[in-house]
Amino acid sequence: MAGTAGTPGTPRVLRAMNDRAALDLLLEHGPLSRTRIGKLTGLSKPTASQLLARLEAAGLVLATGTTEGRPGPGAQLYEVNPAAAYAAGLDVTPERILAAVADITGRTVGSYELPTPGRRPTQPVVRQVTDALDGAVKAAGLARDDVRRLVIGTPGAFDPNTGRLRYASHLPGWHTPALLDEVAAALPMPVEYENDVNLVAVAEQRLGAARGHEDFVLLWNEGGLGAALVLGGRLHRGWTGGAGEVGFLPVPGAPLVRQVTKANSGGYQELAGSQAIPRLARELGMTNIPSGPYTEAAAQLVERAAAEDTVLNRLLLETYATRLATGLASLVSVLDPELVVLSGASLTSGGEVLRTLVQAELEELAASRPRLVVGDVREHPVLRGALESALATTRDEVFDTAR
Repeated sequence: MAGTAGTPGTPRVLRAMNDRAALDLLLEHGPLSRTRIGKLTGLSKPTASQLLARLEAAGLVLATGTTEGRPGPGAQLYEVNPAAAYAAGLDVTPERILAAVADITGRTVGSYELPTPGRRPTQPVVRQVTDALDGAVKAAGLARDDVRRLVIGTPGAFDPNTGRLRYASHLPGWHTPALLDEVAAALPMPVEYENDVNLVAVAEQRLGAARGHEDFVLLWNEGGLGAALVLGGRLHRGWTGGAGEVGFLPVPGAPLVRQVTKANSGGYQELAGSQAIPRLARELGMTNIPSGPYTEAAAQLVERAAAEDTVLNRLLLETYATRLATGLASLVSVLDPELVVLSGASLTSGGEVLRTLVQAELEELAASRPRLVVGDVREHPVLRGALESALATTRDEVFDTAR
């Protein structure tokens, strides 16, 4: 029987595999010559030439400049065509929606912020989503139909069994039973939803401190305290999507919180969440506590304590580190991860000083000893993760030349 387009080992499938390998190399290394692509893929010069001609005809690569600095004429360079496809991401909090559009290379080409203050939304969530997306699309000089895929990051998680948002009672307007269907009907592209901390883990795994790691935990501390669990290279979401909601974890040193989903808090959140840091500073007798939202105050206190070595600052960091390690010890004991990434402003603001203290405490409290690192993706990590997630699927679709 003759091989079909999708049959492994057929010339068409082998060509598609070579095409994808070349496109991934161009994404990783930037512009490359035919000779360099041939060496990196192991293809002969004629085969590499045919591959590039095929990708150029398909609109997936562009000829861009020539090599310089060598005797004789420069070699033609090729790069991935940025306009081959676009993907979008949204980062949703109770206060605002951040939206961005990226081209297929991952470069952000348009962004927009839609304020959403107040306990009751002034417009339906579907309108908020479309307005935020349209703002980013307009900033990119594109039309809505140009976007191939949208990934939306929210606190909590949409239960795959019911379609309802769970673990995020503080996000007004997002608990309508038919919300997912309404958003899908309003937009021309596929829409996916993901927990915000999970998306930070995606960003760190692809761009930051967790690159090359198959098993890691990301601990996030900003508006809320949460974790992302990556096992065998894949996010572990759990039966209801709530895996990693560690703020609800009962821990020593904090009173038991009952009806945690109604309280939208739990023992670990009360012990080590951002809102606990200004309270701890007051208990220690500090007087110069920043005003404003607790997330900003917490980050400023931790940053100042790491930068200025005084008795009170050192006590603040040591106490905070012990509290963080108390909850981490439970995660480490169950999951035995290779790596723990500390992310969110209330953790990254402490830098290496805080990381060292938490590492030392964790080694006292847990049987295994994973390496702790501070996250590298600091600028809008949830949004960056949403874009990376949307781009991964988009590339799989657009770069598949066997179709």
